[in-house]
Amino acid sequence: MANEVPSPWKSDELDAILPGLDGWAAVDGKLHKEFVFDDFARAFGFMASAAVVAERCGHHPEWFNVYNKVRVDLVTHDAGGITCLDTDLARELNQLAVRP
Repeated sequence: MANEVPSPWKSDELDAILPGLDGWAAVDGKLHKEFVFDDFARAFGFMASAAVVAERCGHHPEWFNVYNKVRVDLVTHDAGGITCLDTDLARELNQLAVRP
């Protein structure tokens, strides 16, 4: 059986979810956050850990890294919007970012 693509969150649903996603905002139809770390090694370590989680979920972020910053955008392209896949991954990325 093929994986079903979840439906995008409705605007009011997303508005209710965002306060629980520390630091994330809806920007241009995507969940967006910029993570800032002490240095490049910590930023890269976060990205490596996040890559493992994303691969396990089968849902991959759009991201950009410069030195100690990692900018992340999440959207479910197949659904044409932000879905539970994005909000779930956002929560996991937040947890990874606070690990030593």
